[in-house]
Amino acid sequence: MEGFTGVVGGPLFIVSKKKFISKGFIMVKYNTTEELLEKNPVWKLILRLGIPAMFGQFFNLLYSIVDRIFVGRIPEAGGTVLASIGVCAPALTAVTAFAYMVGIGGASYMSISLGQKDHQRARDILGNAFLLLMGIALFITAALLMLHRPVLYMLGCSDAMYPYAETYFTIYICGTAASLCGVGLNQFLLAQGFAKKGMFAVALGAVVNVLLDPLLIFVCGMGVAGAAIATVISQCCMAVYVLFQILGRRMPVRLGFCRFRRELSARIITIGSMSFLITLMDNLIIILLNVVLRKYGGVSHGDQLITCAAVVQSFMTIVFCPAQGITSGCGTIFSYNYGRRDYRRIREAFIGVFLLCGVYIGFLEICVQAFPQIFTGLFLRDILLDQASSSVRMYTLALLGVAVQYALVDGLTAMGKVGYAFPLSVFRKIVYVLCIFCLPMVFDIRFVFYAGSISDAVGASFSLFLFFTVIKPKLKKELQ
Repeated sequence: MEGFTGVVGGPLFIVSKKKFISKGFIMVKYNTTEELLEKNPVWKLILRLGIPAMFGQFFNLLYSIVDRIFVGRIPEAGGTVLASIGVCAPALTAVTAFAYMVGIGGASYMSISLGQKDHQRARDILGNAFLLLMGIALFITAALLMLHRPVLYMLGCSDAMYPYAETYFTIYICGTAASLCGVGLNQFLLAQGFAKKGMFAVALGAVVNVLLDPLLIFVCGMGVAGAAIATVISQCCMAVYVLFQILGRRMPVRLGFCRFRRELSARIITIGSMSFLITLMDNLIIILLNVVLRKYGGVSHGDQLITCAAVVQSFMTIVFCPAQGITSGCGTIFSYNYGRRDYRRIREAFIGVFLLCGVYIGFLEICVQAFPQIFTGLFLRDILLDQASSSVRMYTLALLGVAVQYALVDGLTAMGKVGYAFPLSVFRKIVYVLCIFCLPMVFDIRFVFYAGSISDAVGASFSLFLFFTVIKPKLKKELQ
């Protein structure tokens, strides 16, 4: 890949020995992302790439969390509106899953190509990923605008929730193109070592959302529609910034015109399908949980339990998003070194990512078990506060198992090893679904929230066993 010139202190590139003076500034000849990934120790790369991406996902939390905090405080209807957004969440997350499918699949494939020193293919991958994102966005927008009513009721929406859910859902869907573009292309910033720019892209959208939410919801009196409009505007801001960066001259692999290549697009989807399928299954699990809560809780108590489930899922978003930020930021370490066939650095990356995720998730587990009311109080101020706090504690007893899942599944996915990663993730979800259906048959419906803890503990144990006995020996043999 061609070198390029920049000012000292620019983004994550190693300075070569060639220097020259221009207009009072010391200018240097930068090398590419390849030297960054080859010359730095793995632990330093994990901190340098993973932590900014993690903080970027902290800001990403504000997209959903801030909406729910403000919506939960709408006079008289706050609880119902909050439950309505919770019902919409699986479908909206599934839409974002397409962005991660193309973004993670394309960025991983691009990093593997860079490790193999195939720079033209890396550029073609980025161009085809952009075409895929735009085509998918147009299809999803048209389909969901026509089918929103049956979709919402399928997700567990009640008649009382529907007016609020319909308003939020239809406005949000209108911003699908911006959402997919911003989220999907941001993965290519991370893959090229621009973790800080990726963090700023997410932070920009989140700040805009935080500023607009109270203005549109309360000052302008738009209610739940204001929350949705604020989110769409923030997604547009993020998309514009990411496009500006990915088109810039300082980007080693830039977005440009290219012809659609079916074989590249198929490979992007194949690698990214793991992230997509996991997200779809997670959303299906949320739907099943809402259906079970509605069935066993009845009409009135069912709405209360679904509200508690929405609070639980909000907390799990705080767990998942930053952890996903770590693995997304560090994914290029796995991909690039797999392309170079460097088993030692891949092994070090697995250990480092697990430790970083474990410290973060372990801290959250301690906090939520000791002080659950601090979190649930962000959303609720009524009689459901204690019930929601109890639900969160039930769900998070074995939360550290999530760190194991993220390190193993996302690391293998980044290397294109979907066949290895898929069983590790699916097993945990099968355990979760079995718990959802079996626990209410034996215990009170409230105990269904233990499904999260049981599946985390059993799933992590299974993943570690399968990884060390089957996957690791095969991977080592392949690369060495």
